[in-house]
Order: sequence, then structure tokens, then C-alpha cells
Amino acid sequence: MGVATAPAGPDAEYDRTGPGREHWLRVAREMADDLATDAVAREQAGKAPFDEVSRLREAGLLTLLVPAASEGGGAAWPTAYAVVREIGAADGAIGQLLGCHYFLSWSARFFTEPSLAAEAERRSAAGQWLWGGGLARQEPSPTVARTAAGLVLDGRQSYTTGVLVADRLAVRAVRADTGEPLAVIVDPTHHGVRIDDDADTFGQRLAAGGSVEFDAVPVASDDVLGSLSADEDALSPLAALASPVGRLVSVQLLLSMAEGVLAEAREYSRTGHTPWPPARPVGTPHDSQALTAYGELTVLTRSASALTDQALEAVQGGLTRGDDLTYDEYADISVLAAMAEAAASRAAQESTTRALDIIGTRSTSSRLGFDRFWRNARTHTLYEPVAHRLRDVGDYFLNGAHPPFTLPA
Repeated sequence: MGVATAPAGPDAEYDRTGPGREHWLRVAREMADDLATDAVAREQAGKAPFDEVSRLREAGLLTLLVPAASEGGGAAWPTAYAVVREIGAADGAIGQLLGCHYFLSWSARFFTEPSLAAEAERRSAAGQWLWGGGLARQEPSPTVARTAAGLVLDGRQSYTTGVLVADRLAVRAVRADTGEPLAVIVDPTHHGVRIDDDADTFGQRLAAGGSVEFDAVPVASDDVLGSLSADEDALSPLAALASPVGRLVSVQLLLSMAEGVLAEAREYSRTGHTPWPPARPVGTPHDSQALTAYGELTVLTRSASALTDQALEAVQGGLTRGDDLTYDEYADISVLAAMAEAAASRAAQESTTRALDIIGTRSTSSRLGFDRFWRNARTHTLYEPVAHRLRDVGDYFLNGAHPPFTLPA
């Protein structure tokens, strides 16, 4: 029996001409096994993950969500979430890199018309692009201004995922004349784009984070995906689903960290290592305190997983409803996603902290690398504070207030 199970719901939008869910889960497990073999050494080296991206590209995982007709994997979000969770359990930073790519590369479907979104996906699949960057609000944001030569992008995007290795960047910018926020695609090799390797985080070190400077970077009209305005007059309920869809990427990452550390700690405990005087003969994994701790953490993680499955089903239902979705239905879905993220955040922080107590002083060994799970989880939760999600849930429960439209960092 595993520590917890990845989401197993059906892909309501699955393209039947694609390879199928079981194929992609098998590919993800093989990739996770490959990443696990040297996860500690790679994390400690902290090099930009060009090799890891090549492995994802060769496995076909970068085009998982692209329709099969456009030379993609033809899968839907339930499969993508499961893939992120499988890989994140082996390497949390690569799980974040892949989850961010899925969300950003799919975002055109939320913010622009179908024909332009399909063209963006076709180009992405043809080029096997990895997407990085981010659409979360930052102050100040880069600006898009109209000049005699066309649109140009100026400014700075602070720490965002994947920028060191991305083939395309998704950038949140504001119109210089009106202040309207826009989603913009940028080629990072373009003249005027400068990428800074300035993240230097203590966790998620292989997520290729950094900052980007834009100096009069030309922007084609087709590379402006659309408005990110939170005004309900400009934002449709379907476009607003970008928020819970992105939130569930965060949830899968958190659960993968909890499951990953518990799986590794369990294997270590089964060898007979324990920090407490055992109630049974040395060499058997039956210490009562360890059993209690594993029981509590398993219940915590599985509870968060069950709540996540409810949120996933609601999100998939909202995507299926499409333009018929209402704002009240969106609010229900968004609150479920917020609840799942709050539960997963607690599971990740508790599991990655208490697993070190279970293992004892041996967990301080850099050779074993147990500390990376705690550092990865803590880094992620600092960028995605759970207090914001709890406030949204409480305001909805008490006052019926719709959660604000916010995109993941």
C-alpha cells in the first residue's frame, strides 16, 4: 500500500486519439524512477536543469496537454496533475518546473480566442517548447506600450519558475495607457531580454527560477494572449477557472512532497533504523512511536488527497461546462481548490518536518538528503501562503464572498 494515491478520476476532455492515461502514468513513473536515482546529488549540485528538461522532452511529457491532432499527447488535466504528482515525489523542483509549464502553456485557452490558442499550442508542440515565467500579480509589473514600430515590452519580472531553461516565457504586463493587465508570450532569446540567475533559494533549487529584464522587446499582436483583469465585466467565469486550475498544480506539488518524504522515510525505517528504543527486537520496523507518527502523517496526507480529488472533479466539471459556467459555480470550485491547497500545505509541512524526527539524528546526513523535502516544501509554501487560502474559505463560508481571482506565483 502506498502512502497516498494520485488523482485517478477520468479525463472528461481526453482526446481518444492520444496514447491514453495509463500510458502517460507509466511514462511518469519511469521518469520519476530515473530522477530518483540521483535526486540528492543533482539537488546538491544545484545546476540549471537542462538535462532534466531534455529527459522530459524525450519522454513526450512537455506536449502532454496538447491535442493529438496538433502532435501532442491528447491528455486532459487529471492526467497532467497525476504526472506532476508522480514526478514531484521523486524531485519536487522538477515537478514544479513541469507543473508551471503545463499551466502556462495551457493558459491561452483561458485568455484568448480558440483559434489563437490552438495556434499557440501548435507552435509549442512543433518546437517542443518548455514554458516558464508567471502570470501572478507583481508590483511593479512590466509595461506594454504602443510605439510607431508596434508594441514593446519594458520592465522587470521578479523571481519566476523556469526562466533559466525556458523556450517561451509567459509574462504578466500592464498596458502603459490604461493599466489593464495582459498575458504576453516572449521569446527569451529575443534582443532586449536579459535573464538573471538571482533566485538563490534554499529549496526548489532545480526549478530554474530567476528574474527577467525587458528592454524595448518587440511584441507581436498574436503574442498578446488577452486580459488578466479581475473585473467580472471583463473576466468570464470560464477564464476565471485559470485560478483554481493553477491552484491545483500547487496542491499536487505539496502532496508529492508529503508522499515523497514519507515513502523515503518508510524505506529507511524498514531497514531497522530508529531513533527510539524499540519495543520489539532491533531490526524490525515496529517501534510504537514511529508507528504512531507514520499513522498520523498518513491520515493527514490521505485526507488532503481525498479533498484534492473533490476539487479536481469540480474543476474538471467546470471546464466541461465551458461558457455555460456561472460565477456562483466558479466560486464553489475556487473555494474547493483553496481548501485542498490549505490541507495539502499542512500535510507537506507536517510530513517533511516530522519525518526528520522519525529518522532521528541520521536525518542530518547530507548524503541521505532528507532535508531537501523540508526545504522544498517550505520554499513553496512561502511563495504560496496558506493564510490567503484560509481567508478566502472563511469569507466564503461566513459571508458568501466569491474568492478573488488570483493566479499562482
